[in-house]
Amino acid sequence: MKNSNALAQVIKKSMQNMIIIGALAILILIFWALNPNFLGKFNIVSMAQSLAPYAIMGLGVTFVIATGGIDLSIGTTCIASAVIAGKLFMNGMPLGYTIPVMIAIGGLVGLINGLLVAKLKIPAFIATLGTMMFGRGLSAIIVSIPNIFFPGGTWFNKVFSNFNGVPVGLIWVLFFALICMYLMYKCKIGRYILSIGSNEEATRLSGIETDKYKIIAYLIAGIAAGIAAIFWAASFTTVASATGNGMELDAIAGVYIGGTSAAGGTASIAGSVIGAIMLVVIRSGLNFVLARFNLNVNSTYVTYVLTGIIVVVAVLMDVIKNKNSNKVKIDKKQKKEEKQA
Repeated sequence: MKNSNALAQVIKKSMQNMIIIGALAILILIFWALNPNFLGKFNIVSMAQSLAPYAIMGLGVTFVIATGGIDLSIGTTCIASAVIAGKLFMNGMPLGYTIPVMIAIGGLVGLINGLLVAKLKIPAFIATLGTMMFGRGLSAIIVSIPNIFFPGGTWFNKVFSNFNGVPVGLIWVLFFALICMYLMYKCKIGRYILSIGSNEEATRLSGIETDKYKIIAYLIAGIAAGIAAIFWAASFTTVASATGNGMELDAIAGVYIGGTSAAGGTASIAGSVIGAIMLVVIRSGLNFVLARFNLNVNSTYVTYVLTGIIVVVAVLMDVIKNKNSNKVKIDKKQKKEEKQA
């Protein structure tokens, strides 16, 4: 029975991912038909470079959303990590040291978020909104200059962004996705995180340290934001303190689009990556379409409109699915009770 339920879950996730991939393929074909330059080599590399930070942030925050929580600080954490490490580099720190610095800053913020939510019982929305605002202001004060410059054409760019025209960021995204799949589906970390999202009180009563695994979820999200900072710095060598505004919304939107339940308890690692790809494709495709037809409309605003619609539809479908699932469970329980009576 347990194996059949697990198989059903795998089939359901596979079908969901296939639907998202199909929608993505249709979007790509539409943008290509409207402007063939959309699938040009230069734009494919450009999309791949911009994908890596968002996809990695999305992979990290998937663990938080799976608990039924939210992390609004990941975008600010990403940029704050990059600008602080970049400032240290500009002051003479070796370039290689910026990598552990960015990861450490992200991990520290994630740990603080986890403690605020799990130990102090502050609602996740409020706790991470606070760390987002605090981090944005503090990083600007520490850096004290508007722009930070990372070097171009070095090993740093080739390893994390563009190696002779090859978007190596995609390889890194695949690597991190495999790690996240292992953590989510093969480790007790993932099982307990999903259990917390399904029913936190029942999980706690079963003897699991729910606070511990909530903290781990936020820690993973923070570390992912720090890793995303590496790819952002490697791809966009000029980093401004205010760049992170809204990045977290794009990453979170990609997770919802990918099929992770907003209520927690269900997570799709592959879906989070596909959702991030979809948002990058929409953003880039709209730029090409508007340019092709000389439409005097800001593509960023159109992207927000489409993303908002897609996210609402994705969450609405998740709500309907959960209602139907609960109804089926109730019906089965009633039939079982009637048979026993």
